[in-house]
Amino acid sequence: MKKYRLPVTIHQPTQDTEFKYMAEVPVLPGCRAWGDTPTEALNILQSVVSEFILSYKQHGHALPQAVVKIYHLERHGHT
Repeated sequence: MKKYRLPVTIHQPTQDTEFKYMAEVPVLPGCRAWGDTPTEALNILQSVVSEFILSYKQHGHALPQAVVKIYHLERHGHT
């Protein structure tokens, strides 16, 4: 499987997140995970990202342009 370097945002716990940390990948709309700690949220997010990308491919959808661009730049050594 290809590897992608994706931007991740970690949000502090709030009442809306049931006082859990939320990690999300903004370039994959809806790709989020929650955990009791930032590390736990990130660990869970790794699996969620893999499933998101697999789902895009299985349904014949192109990845969002930002994801493709990040992969393209890394592949050619421009980070």
